[in-house]
Amino acid sequence: MTGRNDTQETCNKVEEGYNFLGKKWVGIIIHTLSKEPKRFSEILGAIPDLSKRMLNERMKELEDYGIVIRNVITDRPVRTEYSLTRKGNELGVTLRVFEKWAEKWM
Repeated sequence: MTGRNDTQETCNKVEEGYNFLGKKWVGIIIHTLSKEPKRFSEILGAIPDLSKRMLNERMKELEDYGIVIRNVITDRPVRTEYSLTRKGNELGVTLRVFEKWAEKWM
């Protein structure tokens, strides 16, 4: 009877995904990074009302989930950029479908 266990595991993963995406700022941060890598200050400037503390917290969570990668660029001046991973880009594609829905219906 692996069918029921597989269904439960799928439900748990979907619920975890929804819970993570439902956190304030997660979706819009992914949206902001979907076109190109950005520095912390660029992300902060692109999202009104987002505090440095909250952005820092969310970026750490996105890194922990493997959605965002932090890249240190050693050119002068040294800078740090954030970009979506392959996993993050796949999520971004899914979120763009939602964004089209939201533009039409919200």
